[in-house]
Amino acid sequence: MATLSGSTPLREWLRAPEPQGPGQARAQELHRLWTAFARHKLGVVGLALIVVLVLTALFAPVLATHDPIVQDMASRLAPPGWEHWLGTDNFGRDVYSRLVYGTRTTLRIVVLVALIAAPIGMITGAVAGYLGGIVDEILMRITDIFLAFPGLILALGFAGALGAGVTNAIIAIALTAWPPIARLARAEALSLRQSDFVAAVRMQGASTARIVLRTILPMCLPSVIVRVTLNMAGVILTAAGLGFLGLGAQPPWPEWGSMVSAGRQFMLDSPWVVAAPGLAIAAVSLAFNLFGDALRDVLDPRSRDA
Repeated sequence: MATLSGSTPLREWLRAPEPQGPGQARAQELHRLWTAFARHKLGVVGLALIVVLVLTALFAPVLATHDPIVQDMASRLAPPGWEHWLGTDNFGRDVYSRLVYGTRTTLRIVVLVALIAAPIGMITGAVAGYLGGIVDEILMRITDIFLAFPGLILALGFAGALGAGVTNAIIAIALTAWPPIARLARAEALSLRQSDFVAAVRMQGASTARIVLRTILPMCLPSVIVRVTLNMAGVILTAAGLGFLGLGAQPPWPEWGSMVSAGRQFMLDSPWVVAAPGLAIAAVSLAFNLFGDALRDVLDPRSRDA
């Protein structure tokens, strides 16, 4: 019997961990992931830039100093100063305010492309990998057709067919963003379909749809999240390319790619017209790359082991 005199059973009982509930275990797992992520200094910098992007989009009316679409020809191509922090464009519109409101367009494109492309790619790849056979051949050959063309060229083709506009640009980019996700999900499904826990679920009488949706897809999710995050830089550059060619947001609404396009003929005499949106595109693309690299090291156990 344990006593208060410092017996071994009592000491072991005092050192034994207390039972944890699901909420506490989840909180500890999130704390562990954040601790691992915080070791990646560049990843934290990327996350900070993404947070700034989100906050700028949310509070654009507060942060902007001028109306982004109001023209003032008397202040046309004014250099940066107290009145216009980043100068004005060829129509006298404040470049800083247009840059701030342009974050809304960029964030909208990034979020909606991720919400469209990720489920399509995950379901396509998981079904192909789990079922195999003729289903795998058909789905992967369709995927190969999309992968045979450069993403920007394919997005230009879809955007040209659908017409100009942000909504059509989102659809065009999403149609080019899902194939790499499908390939990744298929590889994960191929490695999981012969595992013991999937066999146990199958022996319990679970349907194919239930196995794919409730067992395979959750296991693919960490890798897909990393892939989607790394793809965001390409999505931003593609969106800027479509805007540059006039297939994205339409005037007078601000969008970084269209701002670069409109200011390119004035860039020698008024470089701020192009420099501000160009640096914003580069900074946000770099932020997603840094964040994605750190997230891959945290969520992918194979990367951690390596």
